[in-house]
Amino acid sequence: MQNFLSNSPVTFYLVAANVIISLAALYGYPAMLQTGYLKPYRTVRQNTWYELLTSGFLHANLGHLFVNMFTLYFFGPVMEQVVGPFYFLGLYITGLIVAALPSVIKFRDDPNYATLGASGAVGSVLFAFIFLFPMENIYLFLIPVPIPAFIFAIFYLIYSMYESKQARGRINHEAHVAGALWGIIYLVVFVPNTIDHILTVFGLL
Repeated sequence: MQNFLSNSPVTFYLVAANVIISLAALYGYPAMLQTGYLKPYRTVRQNTWYELLTSGFLHANLGHLFVNMFTLYFFGPVMEQVVGPFYFLGLYITGLIVAALPSVIKFRDDPNYATLGASGAVGSVLFAFIFLFPMENIYLFLIPVPIPAFIFAIFYLIYSMYESKQARGRINHEAHVAGALWGIIYLVVFVPNTIDHILTVFGLL
């Protein structure tokens, strides 16, 4: 734990904030969920744009919280050390906001729609990692077979876009797609030497 804090302080505090706020909302102060949810119908009519951030630190249940934080715990420290704490925090926070925007646009006239969770920001971190290290292997739960990162990315995006069009279930696939794509865009636009790194990976520089 001490090494995690000292080597990856931003990741540590993001995980801690998500866990503390989510558990407090789930088991201590349920009203936090209703206030912090992203509800596009409410957002555009009452200008509660803070929901783009607050919803990202709330989770529907322990399983939802665990999957997001487990992913952030493994990929966050790598990205934080590669791009630095400042750019990493920027990646995460802007990932939260950008990933929420498609839901605001798509469901702005649906008074019953609400969403929450850090999936968009975590997806930004994950896809930033994949963009920088496309040949690294990724392991999925219950599948003990290494999957090249770029292969995982392709299937992840195809699946998420397909499910988004189906408009079924409670998973915010729009946020998954937007967060993933933003992770790549953020690196290219804001983080110096990203293109040089990619060219080096593929032996073009």
